[in-house]
Amino acid sequence: MSLAQLFGSAPRDAEVSGITLDSRLVAPGDLYVALPGARHHGAEFAAAAVAAGAVAILTNPAGRPLAETAGVPVVIRDDPRAAMASLAAEIYGRPAEAMTMFAVTGTNGKTTTTYLLEAALLALGHHTGLVGTIGYRLDGAVLAAARTTVTTPESPELQALLGYLHEQGADAALMEVSSHALVLGRADAITFDVAAFTNFGRDHLDFHGDEESYFAAKASLFTPERARRAVINIDDPRGRQLVDRLQATGELTVKTMSLSDPADYRATELRSGDDGRTAVSAVLAGRAVDFWLGLPGDFNVRNALTALAMVDLVYGDLTHAELSRAATGLGGASIPGRMERVDLGAGAPLVYVDFAHTPQAVAAALAATGERRRIVVLGCGGDRDRRKRRPMGAAAAAGADVVVVTDDNPRSEDPSAIRAEIVAGAAEAVRTGRLSTQVLDGGDRRSAIRQALELARPGDVVAVLGKGHEDGQELAGQVLRFSDADTVREQWRRRGGMGPS
Repeated sequence: MSLAQLFGSAPRDAEVSGITLDSRLVAPGDLYVALPGARHHGAEFAAAAVAAGAVAILTNPAGRPLAETAGVPVVIRDDPRAAMASLAAEIYGRPAEAMTMFAVTGTNGKTTTTYLLEAALLALGHHTGLVGTIGYRLDGAVLAAARTTVTTPESPELQALLGYLHEQGADAALMEVSSHALVLGRADAITFDVAAFTNFGRDHLDFHGDEESYFAAKASLFTPERARRAVINIDDPRGRQLVDRLQATGELTVKTMSLSDPADYRATELRSGDDGRTAVSAVLAGRAVDFWLGLPGDFNVRNALTALAMVDLVYGDLTHAELSRAATGLGGASIPGRMERVDLGAGAPLVYVDFAHTPQAVAAALAATGERRRIVVLGCGGDRDRRKRRPMGAAAAAGADVVVVTDDNPRSEDPSAIRAEIVAGAAEAVRTGRLSTQVLDGGDRRSAIRQALELARPGDVVAVLGKGHEDGQELAGQVLRFSDADTVREQWRRRGGMGPS
């Protein structure tokens, strides 16, 4: 596609075959988007981008002087980021228009819901592409990719990925859409066939500033420009608020989901198995469906019902048999680092690894482990919203018998200072709630996991929360290899425990 076709006019024409905002990822034929940053302007890297094959540069007036020294056509826009998503969609052939597009937003549950969507759609014979926090998948298989953002990629990477998924035969794309992505326009130029709201809790206030701004960012997905239909969890107060707003405007088709209240999609009975699975009886838009969910906890049942509601709402001609087949597909779904069972064999405690990193998610994860003695290993990331540390400690103290506070990703902060804030929140909850919970500073994460296993008795639950699927730990400018699940197995072996038979 020519530069003139993309912009209507250009200082000099050039043939553009790709787009990127990272000078390190430029490929020959790319349009390089030079954006202003916190410490550097992207135009500072214009020469490097051109040397790597960039044929043109898009930047703002502040970037013009440096960009024009690079020797390729330069297009100036006051807000190049705002233009980037539609440009990327054009360059890659608007792939989202050729697939059924599913979006999931919410503080917690985005990853699990998209994986359950994938399982349901594969059971119905669809070909799926998945884009989310853990990575990218095609028909359930992991795709190798160099990630540049977390959860929702920047629009150039996203549109290129959607183009690839479509070329490989995907007819449905399932996306986690973060609040950051919505504010920064990463998913602009896509109108989703259905969008879901899982829940709302405290998170990302370092970026949004306050909870109202954070909610407004989430709610912005549910507009005619961004979605055609909506599935909303009305067990969440913010979900009810969103439903009231959408029903008042009548702009979107809205369906509701609940575990208890009258809703379009609701559970009628839940039964927890000793193996961590959940038997679910539900009424889905008037049709009774029973299925097994291979994940514990009420919140995962909500995720499952949300996924089924999205499928039913988009493919409105599903028969009862097809809907039952989609629900049956959820039984085998497993999600790395999302209430992931680490099997240590007979006589061992039940160990779960989960990504819970908000007060709401900590409480839900602990509640999902059943009526057992609970030991939780918990940290909180550095250089992020400090105000959630004490509430996370309080949630852990309220839901566990023993809280072992540890490091998450301290980043540039002092790990002991972060732990002290979590310990203070837990200790305060113990005092005010007159709880018997034991609160310990477990030190570094490996030591804390070892201590939790030493304290556990057969049949106890050990919940290792915060990092989930992550296989690294960011500390003082370095990313060190670290996996919670692997460390649990390693420490169990070292203390003389037997592995699973």
